[in-house]
Amino acid sequence: MAEGQTVRVGAVADLHYTATSQGALKPLFEQVSHAVDILLLAGDLTDLGRPEEAKVLATDLAACGRVPVVAVLGNHDYESGQQDAVTAILRAGGITVLDGDACELRGIGIGGAKGFIGGFGRGTLEPWGEEGVKRLVHEAVDEALKLERALGRLRTSQRLALLHYAPIRDTVVGEPVEIYPFMGCSRLEEPLNRYKVRAAFHGHAHRGAPEGKTVGGLPVYNVALSLLRQAAAELPLKILQIEV
Repeated sequence: MAEGQTVRVGAVADLHYTATSQGALKPLFEQVSHAVDILLLAGDLTDLGRPEEAKVLATDLAACGRVPVVAVLGNHDYESGQQDAVTAILRAGGITVLDGDACELRGIGIGGAKGFIGGFGRGTLEPWGEEGVKRLVHEAVDEALKLERALGRLRTSQRLALLHYAPIRDTVVGEPVEIYPFMGCSRLEEPLNRYKVRAAFHGHAHRGAPEGKTVGGLPVYNVALSLLRQAAAELPLKILQIEV
């Protein structure tokens, strides 16, 4: 791609496809084929993480036409313990599924990881005390390292981060305060600032806020479908135009 061109990146999360969702979002995906150049899916693609749900989604995503689709899984996609089968089905349908790795499309680098829970700021859980707490923190650290490795592989000047869990507190505001620690983790924020991403996208916080910024001033967008539907008159999709 020649320099000086604009690439339209669309993002949405929390599709929650079931085995009976055939056609549910096909009109959206048909619009995507004309509205954006890249589509990002920020997790919870299926409702219970079952292969039959992934097959229905992959069929509907074909309506995106030639628009490349990049995704990460969410917690719902792990519910049935069949995340590998879900991933294989989506990849067979032409969807790039990231899990600590990266891809480059149209001059834009995309690093992706699911992320994990753990809290934000001073409330971030530390690995102290019971073994269960240490395991939980270890999982959160592992997901942050996945994101860091993914972003570190990119050589493009424009980088995007794709997550399911929130990397900052601001975009979960609107959810009950009691569940903030289960919406994401500040450990995911440091890689965003280190690699100076153009933007980060996540879902999971269905009643959160649509956007916020890292401590480094980088934009973070909550693209949960429920939020986008509230904000959009027509197309429930966050679209970012990026010069490459």
